[in-house]
Amino acid sequence: MRKIVCAISLASALIFALAVHAAAPVSFAGTWTLDKSKSQGLSQRMQGADSVSWVITQTDKEITIEEKVQGGGGPGGGGPPAAGGAPGGGGRGPGMGGPRTYSLGGTETNGEMGPAKFVRKASWSGDGKTLELTQKTTFQRQDGSESTSNSSDKLTLSGDGKTLTVTRHSEGGRGPQDSTLVFNK
Repeated sequence: MRKIVCAISLASALIFALAVHAAAPVSFAGTWTLDKSKSQGLSQRMQGADSVSWVITQTDKEITIEEKVQGGGGPGGGGPPAAGGAPGGGGRGPGMGGPRTYSLGGTETNGEMGPAKFVRKASWSGDGKTLELTQKTTFQRQDGSESTSNSSDKLTLSGDGKTLTVTRHSEGGRGPQDSTLVFNK
């Protein structure tokens, strides 16, 4: 009888551990290289680059994405900024604000990049497999008026964890823009 109780207890503990592990959010950490042939709606900057990579670090409390663009003839870009990136350069430089960090605890992150102010937020899907990163950026134009842009990146991993797909939507001065970025580990 004692062996049966012990076996049932052990089986229950294993099932509980598997359930907790299955419900845990995925980790996007690693170095990811953009696959242009599988991506759609890329900005001119990304299309012309020799390589684009994301270096993602992730803890239980936050996620940080650093985008690295190599070659391709320089700044500017006709596409939307990454969720959390500064508005495009328009000849004034690449417009990237450095690494983007989001709290994974459900709180908003406020900050400034030059003349722009941003509010960032990360939220997990119910199953913990998709992470949505949103940003609202407000900046002053030269004429003193205020301009706002909103962007969203939805990150998902393939079943084998080797492909990161980012579904991007942004709205701002250029109107709504959508793209899909596919990265390989």
